[in-house]
Amino acid sequence: MKLALVIGSTVATIKDDNLTGRKLLIVREADTSGKPGGAPFVAVDTVSAGAGDLVLVTTGSSARYTHATRDCPVDAVIVGVIDSLEESGKVTFRKS
Repeated sequence: MKLALVIGSTVATIKDDNLTGRKLLIVREADTSGKPGGAPFVAVDTVSAGAGDLVLVTTGSSARYTHATRDCPVDAVIVGVIDSLEESGKVTFRKS
């Protein structure tokens, strides 16, 4: 799994039928303080995440193992919204 920051959303009216009704969010990988880095990519949201949320993203073939994305042509799926992160005994991120 990867840490990522939700930076926006996207709408695709023409898409694979298996993606109908799925929310597509734009995310960027993030460090343990929640600071984004790297290129943005689209992930299917399965947990009602929103802009500004730090999330857990599963990528690759594992992205097709959730109930919502089984048999869907996806490569990235949001599987959790992070409330806090602790690294080496120090809290590095806390959702406000």
